[in-house]
Amino acid sequence: MNYGNFDKYPEKKVPGYQAVEGWEAVRRVLRGAAGETGVLTAEFYPGVWRQELVEELGRLGFAMFDAERCAMPDEDYQRRIAEFVTDDRVFGVMNTLRLEDVYDPEKIEAMRQEIRACKGPAIVYGTGASLVMPEGTLVYFDMPRWEIQCRFQKGLANWKTDNADEEKLRKFKRGYFVEWRMADRRKKRLFETMAYVVDTVIPGCPKMVEGAGFRAGLEKLAREPFRLVPYYAPEVWGGQWMKEVCGLDRRQKNYAWAFDGVPEENSVFLRFGPVRMEFPAVDVVFYRPHPLLGERVHARFGDEFPIRFDFLDTMDGQNLSLQVHPLTEYIQNTFGMHYTQDESYYILDCGEDAVVYLGLKEGVSPQEMLGALRHAQKTGETFDTLRYVNQWPAKKHDHFLIPAGTIHCSGKNAMVLEISATPYIFTFKLWDWGRVGLDGRPRPVHIDHGEQVIQWDRTTRWVRENLVNRIDTVEQQEGFTEERTGLHEREFIETRRDTLERPHVFAGNGSVQMCNLVDGEGAVISSPDGRFPDYCVHYAETFILPASLHSFVIRPLGDSCTVLRAYVRG
Repeated sequence: MNYGNFDKYPEKKVPGYQAVEGWEAVRRVLRGAAGETGVLTAEFYPGVWRQELVEELGRLGFAMFDAERCAMPDEDYQRRIAEFVTDDRVFGVMNTLRLEDVYDPEKIEAMRQEIRACKGPAIVYGTGASLVMPEGTLVYFDMPRWEIQCRFQKGLANWKTDNADEEKLRKFKRGYFVEWRMADRRKKRLFETMAYVVDTVIPGCPKMVEGAGFRAGLEKLAREPFRLVPYYAPEVWGGQWMKEVCGLDRRQKNYAWAFDGVPEENSVFLRFGPVRMEFPAVDVVFYRPHPLLGERVHARFGDEFPIRFDFLDTMDGQNLSLQVHPLTEYIQNTFGMHYTQDESYYILDCGEDAVVYLGLKEGVSPQEMLGALRHAQKTGETFDTLRYVNQWPAKKHDHFLIPAGTIHCSGKNAMVLEISATPYIFTFKLWDWGRVGLDGRPRPVHIDHGEQVIQWDRTTRWVRENLVNRIDTVEQQEGFTEERTGLHEREFIETRRDTLERPHVFAGNGSVQMCNLVDGEGAVISSPDGRFPDYCVHYAETFILPASLHSFVIRPLGDSCTVLRAYVRG
């Protein structure tokens, strides 16, 4: 199989619009937009390099107003969010805070009076600038979450927080549970009024497009097949498979994760003429949830993309941590999430010795096992995993279903396509094989949470009958087979595996579909009536089919291909 076709930089061209690149070009456009006496409202998403933006915008020579002077003092802000941040390294609590809740109306009014008294053009800037001057020409500086996480690693502090040296886990927690949620609630109200949108992912090299072009790009994505921009991360258990298949840097020690299907974290590339811009993929979900997700999915999940695909690479690596995910009522009552992290492991590739740990052995004593886990955590002695947990041999194209509450992990020498619900950080590690993370610190273990959700009746026989390769043929005809491979009835995701030796026409099912080409050189997705241009995907690439596609054709490149599709059950 030719592995050289994996596209690490998928993009969509947006015809009819042009973008500009570089600070000189950006300032030239903004100077014209402001005119002689106008006001620019520069809204910053938390995570931009604020100092760079302020310095470069300052070179316009306009009067400068820092909107964040109107926010509550930092110490008051920390007290306001303390209950949502918590003391835990990993987990916080969801909130309903808005940026308005941390801004002072009297300070806002005073700044408005200062701005209106200006004799020439002015800029009000910062996170919350649109609260101060909603009537200004809105220039939105966006930022994808994965890039923000990389910046946390490099020393970026959280918004209104003096924590540049704090570990990345705790910074991520603040972003995930607090500041990104507040900023997203504000962003959703601004899409239609954005006059310009600026991409500053590459420091020192801003790219800007007018708001109409940005919205046209999001509209296009909501009505055509598309891919997200993948990103990759190492971990102590990481493997070597993705280096070859995805064309990654072989000098790196390993790659553990590939996120190729997580709109909350991934980016999308939109090309405007010669300029390629990067935006958070979640903008598509926020701006056009109905055509992207479908009516029944939007009704159930709101403007949240509920399905997640990612890779777990342990080829020539190590076991994942032994873990469990919270039950729905536990995640609701403890963390404020409204649905939980059900998932599954689809074995994309593996070695002959690959295994998956899944479910408990018959007759396991909860007290004995929990005592052994705590003893191992306290003393560093080995936890006898095989005394308590089933070990199932794994082969290519096996599918292991993992409803929340089921103990599980992948063993070494497996390449897992993880298909799961979107709440992706709620993993309660029970045992991490006595190792430390890449930072030299013990990775977080949450036995106290885990013991509240482990389903002790999910033992060997039940797992074999319900969770291991529950594959049924749905349709079979010459050159085409469709199989249902999961998920379990407790999980809202349905998965279908389609093996094609010829083109096949599919009807839409009212739900967005997350897909991966799990076998074959490639495939072409086309429209029977020409509503969208042909779209080519290659082996191991994840792609999204919006619910707005009422029908589509999949044609294999080469003799055959196999596509795994996941969607929300009707």
